[in-house]
Amino acid sequence: LHMGKTMKEDLTVVVKYIKQLYPPEFNVFSTYAELYHNYFASQAKKNAESHLEDKDIYLLLSWVHNIYPKDMRRDHVLAEELEKVKLGSLLPSSLSNDLEKKYLDSEEATIKNSLSKCLDKEIQRWKEDKEPEKLNGHFQSELLAIFVIQSIYSGQKRAKDISAAVGEELSHRLSKELPAFLKSYKDAFEDFKEKSKKHRYYKPIIIANINNCWNFRDYTEKNMAEKDDNKASILSTLGDIENSGFDVLLQQLFAQLKPIYKKFTENKWDSSNEIMNEIIKTTSKHISDFRTLKDPFYHAIIEKIHTRLVKDYIVRLLKRKVSLKTPAQQQNLAQHISKNAADLEAFCTSNGSQATWLNSALPKLAEIIRLQDLGAIKIEVATLATTYPDIRKRHLEAFLYIKANLSRGELKSILGYLADSTASTPPGAPLFSNINVS
Repeated sequence: LHMGKTMKEDLTVVVKYIKQLYPPEFNVFSTYAELYHNYFASQAKKNAESHLEDKDIYLLLSWVHNIYPKDMRRDHVLAEELEKVKLGSLLPSSLSNDLEKKYLDSEEATIKNSLSKCLDKEIQRWKEDKEPEKLNGHFQSELLAIFVIQSIYSGQKRAKDISAAVGEELSHRLSKELPAFLKSYKDAFEDFKEKSKKHRYYKPIIIANINNCWNFRDYTEKNMAEKDDNKASILSTLGDIENSGFDVLLQQLFAQLKPIYKKFTENKWDSSNEIMNEIIKTTSKHISDFRTLKDPFYHAIIEKIHTRLVKDYIVRLLKRKVSLKTPAQQQNLAQHISKNAADLEAFCTSNGSQATWLNSALPKLAEIIRLQDLGAIKIEVATLATTYPDIRKRHLEAFLYIKANLSRGELKSILGYLADSTASTPPGAPLFSNINVS
């Protein structure tokens, strides 16, 4: 700093006051500039060849790549004169390259180490007998994502401040750090999930970890190129953590709903309204806990619940437990299904479900049961297959068991129509493809 300041001030005096006292052919400014530069460069070389701490390496590289060539040599008073002198770098390129490698190795190791310590602290927090902190009503450990992202970003910025090339090299080295950290985070989360089920704040900690994924997801979406393989890896790992957490949160609810759904077929759908009310009441008790999820995750878990409620209802319709011979009986069942579908849709929508693609599944099935004209049934089946292209013959065949007044020929005709209309259709949003027909 002293040498740099002295050189800058002295050369400014040479430009302003001394240069004009000599004939131009003396090149007096060049003489001064070269002597100052050579002395400065010899001192820089001497320092570079001695043992330097990490901070000293960073400072010396900053002088070589940044402060000396930009702040000093482009000074508005000196720039024009220094341009004529063509001074070289403060350090020979071989020495500069060695310093850069030392700096990059050290910075990479430091960041890796700090991320590892950060994860260890986070795991320790899970084990404490404390409820996670809330921010805006959502459980989270906000500092985890902030620290990790900040560590990587700050490292990249520091390197970029030395030079664009050094910044690029460190960014390349660190590009694998966030995916690697998140894989370790996922492993630690899975370990906690399996071993800490009796923890007093088990579910709040699960929710906090799902919420933690949001900042990582947001950073990745905004700062990484679509073609970057690391982006896909990061989003995939985050998806695994989120879905793994959702599975834990939904396990108890789905276990409680299973015996309730069985009542539909046990009672031949006669008391379906009461059963649907019981399903809604049971689900409602669990949903209040999920309000501590951040909005995107709350909507995601509600969609999972909505999908499961519709799917489990369809499963009961495909169980071949009810076979109705008269149009009046079929019309009665169709009305029950329509009423249940409306109640289910109203409940899920009022709780924030945005899965509108599910809303037509049960009404369309109810309509197929209600209709008696073969042509009309085929049109409704075609509409159903267009909306839910993953429906297959086995699903429809099990469902049409309800319509006991269809002849074998009529049944074959309807099933053949479905096969033709879905043969080349790829599955869209999965509904039927997750349903096994026994």
